Amino acid sequence: MYVIQYVRSLIFVVQMYAAMAVLGIIYAPWALVSEEGAFGAVHAFSRWVRFSAHWLVGLKTEVRGRVPTGEVLVASKHQSFLDIIILVSVLPRPKFIMKQELRRAPILGWFAKRIGCVPVDRGARGAAVQQMIAGVKDPNAPRGQLIIYPQGTRVAPGAAKTYKVGVGALYAGLGQAVVPAATNVGVFWARTGVYRKPGLAVVEFLPVVEPGLPVPQIMEQLETVIEEASDRLMSEAGFTR
Repeated sequence: MYVIQYVRSLIFVVQMYAAMAVLGIIYAPWALVSEEGAFGAVHAFSRWVRFSAHWLVGLKTEVRGRVPTGEVLVASKHQSFLDIIILVSVLPRPKFIMKQELRRAPILGWFAKRIGCVPVDRGARGAAVQQMIAGVKDPNAPRGQLIIYPQGTRVAPGAAKTYKVGVGALYAGLGQAVVPAATNVGVFWARTGVYRKPGLAVVEFLPVVEPGLPVPQIMEQLETVIEEASDRLMSEAGFTR
C-alpha cells in the first residue's frame, strides 16, 4: 500500500510542477499587462493543486471560518506548501511576506512580484522589519490580503518554534486588523519529500483581531490562538505528539 501511495504521490508532484509551468505560460501575457492576470494565474494553479491532490492521492482540502476579503493581515501557521496553496485558492488578492531568495525562482518569483509579494532578507533582523513595512506601504503595490508566517518558516507538526516580532510590527505599523489562521496540513504533506498521505487537510480562519493592541499583547494572543487551533486540527486528523 505504501509503494502504491508513493507512486501516486510522485505522479502528483510531477504533474503539479508541470501545471505550474503550463499555467505560467498561458497566463503570462495577461499578467504582463495587468495584475489581475497574475491573480488569475495563482488562483487557477492553487485550485488545480487542490483538485488534483484529491483526485490523485486522496488528499481532500477544506477551508473553515470566514474568508477575509478586505485589506487585512493574515497570520498563518505554516507547515508545508499546501497551506500556501489553500490560502491562495480562497483569498481574493493574496500576497506574501516571502524570503528574498524566492525572487529568483523560475515562474514563481515573477508571478510573486506581480501580485505584490514583499521579499525580505531574513538575515537582516531589525532591518528586515523596516523592509517589510516599507514594501507593504509602497503606493504602487497591489492591495489585498497580506499573508505572513509568524514563525518565519515551515514548522513540522509537534515541533515548537518561537513567533517572530515581524507580524506584531506590521500590525502596529500598518494599523490593520489581523486574521489568525490555523492548519493541520503538515500531517498529510510534509515540509520535504514526495510522499502525500490521504485524509482531510484543513486551513481555518479564526476570529479577526482589530487594530490597536500593544505589540506584546498581539504577539501573545496570536501565538495562543493559532497554536491551540492548530493542535485541535492536528488531533482531529489523528496526529499525536
